[in-house]
Amino acid sequence: MFRCYPPKGCAYVYPMSLPSTPVRGTGGVADPLVVIDHIDKHFGELHVLRDISTTVARGEVVVVIGPSGSGKSTLCRAINRLETIDSGSISIDGIRLPSEGRELAALRADVGMVFQSFNLFAHKTVLQNVTLAPMAVRKVSKKEAERRGMELLDRVGVANQAAKLPAQLSGGQQQRVAIARSLAMDPKLILLDEPTSALDPEMINEVLDVMVSLAKDGMTMIVVTHEMGFARKAADRVVFMADGRIEEQATPEEFFSNPQSPRAKDFLSKILAH
Repeated sequence: MFRCYPPKGCAYVYPMSLPSTPVRGTGGVADPLVVIDHIDKHFGELHVLRDISTTVARGEVVVVIGPSGSGKSTLCRAINRLETIDSGSISIDGIRLPSEGRELAALRADVGMVFQSFNLFAHKTVLQNVTLAPMAVRKVSKKEAERRGMELLDRVGVANQAAKLPAQLSGGQQQRVAIARSLAMDPKLILLDEPTSALDPEMINEVLDVMVSLAKDGMTMIVVTHEMGFARKAADRVVFMADGRIEEQATPEEFFSNPQSPRAKDFLSKILAH
């Protein structure tokens, strides 16, 4: 038995049930880009990911929320194999995530990653930060990389900072450069791990505006964040995690207006009260 549900006009076909986590309005998809199948992860005795299964469709924006220590960032990093998993599997565009070597490097080239702490090269200019990977990995010419780099810097609103070093930029500007750097590789998917958590409050909106724009343009995104406004505005689906498990998945409208699990209700009562 199937339920059709089309976020942003895309054609999705969802089964009524999935192994593991009950899902409202989500599940198996017609055009899956990321498939996470029963993964587990330990840090010593700490079981940080517990039997996680979910699927992300091409063009879908999935926002992962939950209390601190729930496994959100570990899950995000595992998708790019910055964290290894103990069991289960992760596939991206039909290819199972390799454990190491050239195959892993090739797959990572198709997955952009934006971190909390920007991770820009301090000794290179803004434009050089954006053009380095396309030239080294994609073998794009310097001229074409710089043309595309300036185009992307303009898109995120920092083209006038291209000749500066990262230390000369604000935190919000640096994070927008980091997003442009990810886009320069023409990724199939972008992972954003709490991209606004290290920013001053007045800089958060400028980064969120770029993320909303990417979502509207159809970029596939998995976003770990505490920004509930972004989840409401840009997400196709909200994934709520607690204690290393996916407790609940739903559209933003369903999740914020009618959470089902006790943990989600408690979390939202604390978050939305402020």
